[in-house]
Amino acid sequence: MTFDHLDLAPPLLKALNEQGYDKPTPVQEQAIPLILQGRDMLAGAQTGTGKTAGFALPLLQRLHEQPRPNKPHPIRALILIPTRELAMQVYESFRTYGRHLLLFSEVVFGGVSINNQITRLTLGADILVATPGRLLDLLYQKKVDLSQVQFLVLDEADRMLDMGFIRDIQKIIKTLPKQRQNLLFSATYSKEIRILAAELLNDPVEVAIARKNVAADTVSQRVYPIKRENKRELISWLIGDGNWQQVLIFVRTKHGADRLSRQLIKDGIRCAALHGNKSQGARTRALEDFKQGKVTALIATDIAARGLDIDQLPHVVNYDLPAVAEDYVHRIGRTGRAGSEGESISLVSPEEAHLLAGIERLLKKQIPRVEDTGYEPVLLKVEKKPKIKSSARQKRTQNSGQRKPKAKPAMSKHNPGNSRGRPARKKTAS
Repeated sequence: MTFDHLDLAPPLLKALNEQGYDKPTPVQEQAIPLILQGRDMLAGAQTGTGKTAGFALPLLQRLHEQPRPNKPHPIRALILIPTRELAMQVYESFRTYGRHLLLFSEVVFGGVSINNQITRLTLGADILVATPGRLLDLLYQKKVDLSQVQFLVLDEADRMLDMGFIRDIQKIIKTLPKQRQNLLFSATYSKEIRILAAELLNDPVEVAIARKNVAADTVSQRVYPIKRENKRELISWLIGDGNWQQVLIFVRTKHGADRLSRQLIKDGIRCAALHGNKSQGARTRALEDFKQGKVTALIATDIAARGLDIDQLPHVVNYDLPAVAEDYVHRIGRTGRAGSEGESISLVSPEEAHLLAGIERLLKKQIPRVEDTGYEPVLLKVEKKPKIKSSARQKRTQNSGQRKPKAKPAMSKHNPGNSRGRPARKKTAS
């Protein structure tokens, strides 16, 4: 099937052709016709499946088919996004696919001046891409009007719930018209997602492209068992020996990202760090340099796990394993996107063996180990947690049902009636 079979408008087909896209991905093939029919949707699609175009294309078409509103254009489509990076990429997708349409898009997120965003919103926008926090700020200041929203999209809904945005989302929804089309996209289906879907969606159709919490089949996965102190040297060797031109490296902490970046620069590797302590300008520059090939290694915390969209990214490295197994799937989902092949390498120390075990339980398979790492062999064995001895307080709690008879207070040699051993006070006349 090609995009021509999806009844998309000629301006959209022209934009797709200019980008070199002719065949829809499975999520696009299923979602686009249903959205064009006006159905509410719960879509389970992992990263790299082309889901952004899956909702952007039909929304652009539906807006294009409506009579042109008077200027300034009211916001008719609202897309809520968890992170700044992802918000920018979704915004750019709407601009790219809608370049031949008379529709206007805007994006708002935190970390930058709100005044500039207010100025742009006064000019009007048909489509608004926003992070929940900044959108609430604008609502509180009465600088944005959502009274004419016809389409609501929650993208990466599970990530937004993980980040604690549920109350912000509920407050935003209360400001919207009740009659609207709702689309909820999520990489995983948790209990919380099901509850949100039941509250938000009206007679929804469910589209499930990816199996629950699995990595894409186009990503080859390997584990290097190695001591923690040898990780930096190994990753430096892998980049040089393999002549890698582009690799995304995930670490657990912001300080770890900065430290590894400094170490790899000393090794002669062009790299940049990306995490929440960086300014928006620094993060944007790091992403652009990485996409343009000016930087070989981008070292990121999980803030970038779902926010990066890089065509044909060949390598992803888990320098530190994530504490949450599901984040492993989101991390390696940066490579092997839209049918292209990718490689994921995890450097696992013995201290992380339990994290690896959790990931493999989620994937329901063992990730292949590299036996010859060039270093002393390391055994990744999950140690059983030692039993913690009960404290005296716990023992008293456990034995609370067997109450001992109360002992009589000891008599003091100073005063038989004083149990504290203090001399009796002499009585004085009042």
